[in-house]
Amino acid sequence: MSTLTEAPPPLAPEAPVTKPSRKRGRWTPYWLLLPGMLWLIVFFALPMIYQASTSVQTGSLEEGYKVTWHFATYWDALSEYWPQFLRSVLYAGAATVLCLVLGYPLAYLIAFRAGRWRNLIMILVIAPFFTSFLIRTLAWKTILADGGPVVGALNTLHVLDVTSWLGWTSGDRVLATPLAVVCGLTYNFLPFMILPLYTSLERIDGRLHEAAGDLYAKPFTTFRKVTFPLSMPGVVSGTLLTFIPAAGDYVNAELLGSTDTRMIGNVIQTQFLRILDYPTAAALSFILMAAILFMVTFYIRRSGTEDLV
Repeated sequence: MSTLTEAPPPLAPEAPVTKPSRKRGRWTPYWLLLPGMLWLIVFFALPMIYQASTSVQTGSLEEGYKVTWHFATYWDALSEYWPQFLRSVLYAGAATVLCLVLGYPLAYLIAFRAGRWRNLIMILVIAPFFTSFLIRTLAWKTILADGGPVVGALNTLHVLDVTSWLGWTSGDRVLATPLAVVCGLTYNFLPFMILPLYTSLERIDGRLHEAAGDLYAKPFTTFRKVTFPLSMPGVVSGTLLTFIPAAGDYVNAELLGSTDTRMIGNVIQTQFLRILDYPTAAALSFILMAAILFMVTFYIRRSGTEDLV
């Protein structure tokens, strides 16, 4: 009985629960962002600052360059090479329009009609990335060679007569003409148009198309009122991903064009690597960057969408 009536032994005191420090949790996102910020500073910000200082220097490679805040280099570069700037914008714009015209139907097919062939078509779209950019461009020299099947077919259809009248080709030749450069740009940057378009189209709820059909909307009306407006983020993203690198490209103009089709990228490459006029090359680079930034900002505002894919 005495054993049953004894009081139970006292329980050991529980260890205090330590709460995580709010300070430590507050700094965690910044520590995660630190590697990316360091990467941008080292490989983007510092080279930009260096190029900005180079653009206002004077001197020569033998004597050395000094920062003299010579901003006249910008005006001299723009006044001398404005045809190449204009040509770059025209070629990049033409290639972007062609990529949109060719890429939108294919992206629509993959998103809504491909079915079990979707993965295969997607592989074919990204297949050019499996080879070098240089090899893909050189292949077009064979495709557009004089006397080849492509040029022969264009002659038979009298297409070259029209393009020659427009100044895009020269007689029966396609190589070393603006048309060859635009074809190369279109081919190399077409996947950058298709992939954002496909991503944007795939997000569209199919029930919206059914609802439009229930309201007696014709297929073209459904596309104009439903599909295309909802795919605008992909259109904007695709056009930007195509136009920006195409405007600064120099490989296609170098391999498929001539001295009359030189783009501003070719001029910058020549100034940096051959003439060794570093201030002019840096000034041209900043002018190109500022022009593209202005056009992109204006385009995004006019497009009416900031939801990019």
